[in-house]
Amino acid sequence: MTRRALSAIVVTAALAGCASGPDFHAPPGPRTERYTAEALDAETVAAPVLAGNAQRFVTGADIPAQWSALFGSGSLDRLIRQALADSPTLAAAQATLRQAQEDLRAGSGALMPRVDVGAGVARQRARAPTAADPSATAVYDLYNASVQVSYTLDTFGGVRRQIEALQAQVDFHTEQLEAAHLALTANLVTTAVQEAALRAQRAATLELVAIQQRQFDLLERRWQLGGIARGEVLAQQALLAQTRASLPGLDLDLARTRHRLAVLAGRRPDAGDLPEFTLEALQLPVQLPVSVPSALVRQRPDIRAAEALLHSANALVGVTTANLYPQITLSGSYGFAATSPGRLLDGRSLLWSAGASLLQPLFDAGRLDAQRAAAVAAHDAAAAQYRSTVLLAFQNVADTLRALQADALALQAQAEAEASARASLDLATRQYQLGAVSSLAVLDAQRQYQQARIALVGAQAARHADTAALFQAMGGGWWNRPDRADIALDRDVSDARHPNEPAIDRKP
Repeated sequence: MTRRALSAIVVTAALAGCASGPDFHAPPGPRTERYTAEALDAETVAAPVLAGNAQRFVTGADIPAQWSALFGSGSLDRLIRQALADSPTLAAAQATLRQAQEDLRAGSGALMPRVDVGAGVARQRARAPTAADPSATAVYDLYNASVQVSYTLDTFGGVRRQIEALQAQVDFHTEQLEAAHLALTANLVTTAVQEAALRAQRAATLELVAIQQRQFDLLERRWQLGGIARGEVLAQQALLAQTRASLPGLDLDLARTRHRLAVLAGRRPDAGDLPEFTLEALQLPVQLPVSVPSALVRQRPDIRAAEALLHSANALVGVTTANLYPQITLSGSYGFAATSPGRLLDGRSLLWSAGASLLQPLFDAGRLDAQRAAAVAAHDAAAAQYRSTVLLAFQNVADTLRALQADALALQAQAEAEASARASLDLATRQYQLGAVSSLAVLDAQRQYQQARIALVGAQAARHADTAALFQAMGGGWWNRPDRADIALDRDVSDARHPNEPAIDRKP
């Protein structure tokens, strides 16, 4: 091998190690230790008449993969497993992920030489001059078989950046699938809670209707006996009608909730074998893990998906940068060509070629520069979108933490109201037995008690739903599932840039 050829190989290998465009660095974690302006209490208040319902926030505690099991409902766990297996939403997300994986596999082939095998036969007419007839022609068949090899050197790393962008797209769709998985689980839990609340409210409303009906009957008899004015009867009749009017709305909400539960489970709304949920069958998780902000950005699928899009945009800047520089292609062929099949493998019909070509853009009316500028703008947009996603995620967590505190206070107040209403009912009942008050006083106390029960049900349901929302806001513990055990949540951010800072050169 000549010194010149050896030098060319060394230079080419050195150039092949270059990669155009900026290397990607994950954005740094937030420099904060809390989500709200004021520090929250370590635990919520406890309602005095509901034992063990104070919830404790455990900072830094890990989240179990099957966090929905903390609600203590075997029926809910089975429904969630069925939904994860049958959901068309998850099926679509899985298919989209497979598509991205195949695109990556196809794009990775650009790093390898392309080898084509060809064979053909053609009948052609060509000049065949002789001494007697210089303009003579001949018609003959031409057979050929060859192997052709071509390889475009990734001199400036454009192909590798393209593969990097494709890998980032795989990461994005992986996180989209994880987000769909988490959203489906959370929606099933909150829908089950909603159904349980509606059933309790409907039962309490039916009891309230019965109480008001008995109260109306007593007032009507007293009016007929001349003991009261007609206006009191009409007022009670209107109250009874208003309470009855709320039942169709509750029935409709319950039916819609059942339909939603069936569809979330991947079934038709007419599915008749879905489990029925009650608040008594659902436990309230009392240990609530709260991830530190720096860990949250590695746990939430939506933030990880936004980071993957930023990574892809960063790699595409490298692709458009590499397009500004020369492209070197090596090619060669080896084959045979003959006028008859029998002579095709004759050594005299051997043909081969080897060569190299260089393509350097000189004038394209600014197309390549504009493409790079567009890629830089897309990167800036992805960086801004990443920051927006992080901010919204932190708002989501802050809102949920505040909601849980408010839910506990509301539940405490409603529990006290329910206890007072029950004590008032007990007192009215004893007084009625002693003849101190009329039956109307007892019925009125019963009505107030049932209304307090309905309000208490709403407060309990809100607390259950916001508890599920906190697990969702924290990322749902997907990293503890066996199929994701190889995912590391830690990262080195010492060389990372803030999303607002320029991460790439505006000029190549």
